[in-house]
Amino acid sequence: MARSSSGFVAGLTAAAVAAVAFLAYQASANAPADVSAKPRTTAAPSSAATGGPPKPVKDPLAVPANSGTGTRVVYALGERRVWLVDAKGQATQTFSVMPSTVHPAPGSYKVTSRSGAVTGSDGVQIEHVVRFASVQDVPVGFSAAVDGSLPTPDATRKTGGIRMKRADGNAMWTFASIGAKVVVVA
Repeated sequence: MARSSSGFVAGLTAAAVAAVAFLAYQASANAPADVSAKPRTTAAPSSAATGGPPKPVKDPLAVPANSGTGTRVVYALGERRVWLVDAKGQATQTFSVMPSTVHPAPGSYKVTSRSGAVTGSDGVQIEHVVRFASVQDVPVGFSAAVDGSLPTPDATRKTGGIRMKRADGNAMWTFASIGAKVVVVA
């Protein structure tokens, strides 16, 4: 009995060694001759090739042009991004967010209430809640899940929590006190 199991183990070992050798050969066959060389990238068509002027590259961190003036929080629905903007119109911080299922219409709002820590309408423990609108009797505001998660909201439930990472929630909490301007753009 011991002899047959040792033969079995030897067979499995030989098969494993052969598989590793085969994979090593495949990897070496596909590796570049000079591994320090940068990989090739295919260039985008030049403006001469397409016949038009080059398109300007949009700065993803630039504050949206149609977001008002002065100190404000800017929330871009389409970009799923928030900017904290100082009195000079410069973003002091920007970050991505996970939108809720209920969205405020584009426009200007004011922070109406804040809560340090509560349970969200989805049952998740949240902190640094900054509310600024109400849509279909659903309060809408920014918050961060205590567990750090950013789940996609359940589309079958009306929720108004615009979730962000905890560090971003801390920044929002510090920046947006009661009465602070919040501008929502498409």
